[in-house]
Amino acid sequence: MRWSRLLNGPAPVAVLVAVAAVAGGLHGGFTDLHVYQQTGRAVLDGMPSTPPRDPVTALTFTYPPFAGLVMVPLALLPAWVAAAVWTGASTAALAAVVVLVRRTTTRRSTPGWLAAAVCAGALAMEPVWQNVAFGQVNVLVMAVVLLDLLRPDRRWSGVPLGLVAGVKLTPLVFVVLLVVVGRRETARRALLAFGATVAVGFLAAPGWATSYWTDGLVDAGRIGPPALAHNQSVYGALTRLLDGRPSTVLWLAVAVPLGAAILLVARGWWHRGDRPLATGLAALAGLVASPISWSHHWVWAVPVALVLWERARWAAVAWAAVFVGRPMLWLPWGQGREYSWTPLEHVLGNAYLLAALAVPVWAAVSLTSRAGLAERAEPVGRSPQQGVGY
Repeated sequence: MRWSRLLNGPAPVAVLVAVAAVAGGLHGGFTDLHVYQQTGRAVLDGMPSTPPRDPVTALTFTYPPFAGLVMVPLALLPAWVAAAVWTGASTAALAAVVVLVRRTTTRRSTPGWLAAAVCAGALAMEPVWQNVAFGQVNVLVMAVVLLDLLRPDRRWSGVPLGLVAGVKLTPLVFVVLLVVVGRRETARRALLAFGATVAVGFLAAPGWATSYWTDGLVDAGRIGPPALAHNQSVYGALTRLLDGRPSTVLWLAVAVPLGAAILLVARGWWHRGDRPLATGLAALAGLVASPISWSHHWVWAVPVALVLWERARWAAVAWAAVFVGRPMLWLPWGQGREYSWTPLEHVLGNAYLLAALAVPVWAAVSLTSRAGLAERAEPVGRSPQQGVGY
């Protein structure tokens, strides 16, 4: 009985987080985490007038100035301590995502051993281990978004979403989701919180903020070559297909309708009470439409896999296999070698993007099928005002 309580309680997750923290501290050398620390130090030395550049990695901090302020605590820690804390926090956030999505989807609690096992298994997914290997912020951002959107509405719902969007812009797609599902007050709070982060950035570092929100924001190549195989977005796919960057008009002509269509499917599932699936679809809309969606941005593969597992296990297995197999890395990549891909290699090389387009198609068909079943199940003669209860 004692062992059963231990296994079902938080102990397995706590052990996993501790092991991850120790491993992170011993390994160290996380490229993006180093950039975060250096940015925090630059802020402490006096807010820079341009986006800070890490002298060791030669990488530029590509987030808004507000994010630079958020990174200040990391600058106060030795590198190995920061690596331990960051890795442990990311693992804890991943466990929180597993527990929250399963609870919202199945209405059941998740035993500690299962949460720990799923977290450990998720490390086999390329986006997750890439996130850990780089010391990226994506898992932490994802956890905040899900905690805000999947929990019952509260007085300050939307504010956490707006704040993390001030750190990394990609969560703004969930503000669009809130608007299309009719939660406009929550969307308003999110936008106000986001606006506050922008204002703080301009007050603290006007030169940096001006540079970021003008030149830097519209330059898709500022954080790396868009043609790189790891960029699994419509923009990346078009760049590889056309042997060069597509025009803004062409990119928007493809990306905006696809993103909008996915959000409409998400809207249908949200109104059916399935927030986890709707939120996962909105994440896919953002990843598809964004000019740059590096493979470590695709940590949303984890909650989407959990949602699919409860609805169509064959789809969940196929989905997870794509992110475990990472087909785009089977091919020649880097240094422009993507431009020489054959048609079949383009299919394999855009595997994440194609999977992200397949799931909304499945979701739309499933949504339509359920609506049809509900209509056929409605008794003859029912008054139109009675409707169908879901």
